[in-house]
Amino acid sequence: MSNPLDLLTLDARSRDIGPELDALRKKLSPRGDVVSQRGREKTIEVFGEPLTPQQVVAKICADVQALGLKAVLDYTQKLDGVTVAPEQLRVSADELAAAHAAANAKLIRTVRRIRNNIEEFQRAILHADVDDVRTPGIRLRQRYLPLARAGLCVPGGAAAYPSTVLMTAVPALVAGVKELAVVAPPTKFGANNPDVLAVCHELGVREVYRVGGAQGVAALAYGVDGLPAVDKIVGPGNLFVALAKQHVFGHVDIDSIAGPSEVVVIADQTTRPAFTAADMLAQAEHAPGASILITWDEATLQATREELVRQAAQLSRGDLARQSLASFGALILVNNEQEACRITNQLAPEHLHVAIENAERLLDKLHNAGAIFLGNFTPVALGDYVAGPSHVLPTGGTARWASGLSANDFLRSNSVISYSPEGLASVADDVRLLADKEGLTAHRASVDVRLS
Repeated sequence: MSNPLDLLTLDARSRDIGPELDALRKKLSPRGDVVSQRGREKTIEVFGEPLTPQQVVAKICADVQALGLKAVLDYTQKLDGVTVAPEQLRVSADELAAAHAAANAKLIRTVRRIRNNIEEFQRAILHADVDDVRTPGIRLRQRYLPLARAGLCVPGGAAAYPSTVLMTAVPALVAGVKELAVVAPPTKFGANNPDVLAVCHELGVREVYRVGGAQGVAALAYGVDGLPAVDKIVGPGNLFVALAKQHVFGHVDIDSIAGPSEVVVIADQTTRPAFTAADMLAQAEHAPGASILITWDEATLQATREELVRQAAQLSRGDLARQSLASFGALILVNNEQEACRITNQLAPEHLHVAIENAERLLDKLHNAGAIFLGNFTPVALGDYVAGPSHVLPTGGTARWASGLSANDFLRSNSVISYSPEGLASVADDVRLLADKEGLTAHRASVDVRLS
């Protein structure tokens, strides 16, 4: 069987493919031990020794915490090759306004429509306060309050991502966060990109900083001159951004530790191979991006392979997409839809496209996915750009326990408990019993003194 893309093909009909699936999942996880040759060379150039990515991130974060802005600017120069003066770290209000004024009118109209879509969905799922008066004299409440300040990571290495500004800032604004700080690398795709700046201005985001990578995450977490610390850091990035978020977690909150973008497509004989190939290439062109087809129809698998070859040849990022397919892609042939669901739940992908006839029928069998797209006319790109749920989603199998970013992630809750003398008396014996069992006599006394 020819395999012009060197695409991993697994036949689960006659053998256990568990080891290959485990190996594939490990590739997709943000473990931090897979680095390109260029990355290794850059590490030696900057640090003088072949540090692991975790060691690089620990060093950068420690330096930023100790030295502040100086370390941020030094690492920006060494790693990004850009010299940023202290007064240039923050994009000025005039620059933001100028980018917005010069933006294509169609872009601004599109951004406004998308913002409305996101706001409508995020408001619908927003947590509401609970006020429970169980019995006379007892009132229990749960309050949800917005974080005061959040940091948004916007990538800017190989492409510009104004969509990430929308998908991180709008949920935070719906939650009621008052202060948003965007960090993006000082590149033509990052903090110097006029479309990114225009979208920030349109949404009311007035803090944009020319810093990316691990040093940007550290600056948000610890605060430096001109960039106050935040309470939570969200948004995608490369391996070093993911590891930096992991490093600062506990000092601040984070959304997730994200790996390469990924999609699993479940297909049958009704699925159009051209659609499936387009969906797989849409993830692969992120480079790295993982694309996996699972089907019980061999003809669909073969036709999809042919479409991948044909369509990749027509893409501007086709070479990158082919590299991703070779490194992170797979075509998996299974016995039936039940087995397809089992393997999908094992992979727990970021994006799951159920591209079969009557796709809704499988939904109850699919438990582990960041976002699920049903039917042949629901490409993942809708979730990336316009639908309403955030496109910041769990990757690397973490959808087994993690969820996509939403407005609720920018809330923190506290309970409010209020008892009258009669309410206290009604539960006093229960407190006394447990306090006695645990030997905490002061706990019992704090009740007794009020009822004696």
